[in-house]
Amino acid sequence: MSAVRSVLLLCWRDTGHPQGGGSEAYLQRIGAQLAASGVAVTLRTAGYPGAPRCEVVDGVRISRAGGHYSVFVWALLAMAAARLGLGPLRGVRPDVVVDAQNGLPFVARLLYGRRAMVLVHHCHREQWPVAGPLWGRLGWFVESWLSPRLHRRNQYLTVSLPSVRDLVALGVGNERIAVVRNGLDEAPAESLAGPRSASPRVVVLSRLVPHKQIEDAVRTVAELLPGMPGLHLDIVGDGWWRERLVEHVHSLGITGAVTFHGHIDDVAKHHVLQSAWVHVLPSRKEGWGLAVLEAAQHRVPTIGYRSSGGLSDSIVDGVTGILVDNRAELSDCLHELLTDPVLRDQLGAKAQARSVEFSWAQSAEAMRSVLQAVHDGRMVSGVV
Repeated sequence: MSAVRSVLLLCWRDTGHPQGGGSEAYLQRIGAQLAASGVAVTLRTAGYPGAPRCEVVDGVRISRAGGHYSVFVWALLAMAAARLGLGPLRGVRPDVVVDAQNGLPFVARLLYGRRAMVLVHHCHREQWPVAGPLWGRLGWFVESWLSPRLHRRNQYLTVSLPSVRDLVALGVGNERIAVVRNGLDEAPAESLAGPRSASPRVVVLSRLVPHKQIEDAVRTVAELLPGMPGLHLDIVGDGWWRERLVEHVHSLGITGAVTFHGHIDDVAKHHVLQSAWVHVLPSRKEGWGLAVLEAAQHRVPTIGYRSSGGLSDSIVDGVTGILVDNRAELSDCLHELLTDPVLRDQLGAKAQARSVEFSWAQSAEAMRSVLQAVHDGRMVSGVV
């Protein structure tokens, strides 16, 4: 069998998008590694204000069109036109297509058959209600019933073992679900040498959307603040839920104890992480939790919810961080870590030691083996 020479990645956002997050970084970083090794990589995604319709980033050719939902329609039309030698994807002849299903699939299978592989970071049952009662039910129907049946002969790819269990529960055969975990960008050396804050500092690194439940971190800090006057919360990231969070902070009367950094560059982000004592990720659902490892590089342990799924894979409970079951436990554990420097340092040291096990080069090699299997007509299962 010939080697994979061309790959088409389909994702509703890219890393430059104001609401881009870990799932977008996953495709961009792995795509860049594949491109560096000689594979022609094209990413089809949505447009956003100020973004060119076409550009090359780290060797990955990015083609943009459409918005939040129309991106799926425009991508399907572009793929169909490309088969006729027309449109923005003309000349792209992918050996494998990676259909990133962030709730909804691009249904690349309709045009590429078994050459299409479905990438699912996590299932969205808990997030669909935000879309409203009608769209929420329709979206969950597509994700939980229609897509698994449409892709019943396609390879699936996910990023954690909890996500495998969620997919199996939807009827996807375990024998065709491969796991390729996230890699990790090396933290800037100057940030690793930076000082830790002298006063207790908590950081949340996340997109600002409802299912990330940043309110839980805000309420917890508000509860602990009277007993820790110097406590401060840094919120790094942006999203359409930001104004609601700002209002929530104001209503609790803790404006002076919370900083909204917004979307900042990697160097600034790592400086914030370096100054932190504890990272809190109160998300309702996570596929993996790339922020956990980014914080770990700085010896900063993470507290997150066990029910989120992916965090039970990225956090080794009681070793590199702590998993809790509710907000009361979150408050208790955060108080314990902030007041126990020995425990905090033990968890942080082990988190940092584990973080070196992950790299995008390693993830790309694992991805390459799955892409090759799809190209050869084989199925792959388990952690690659």
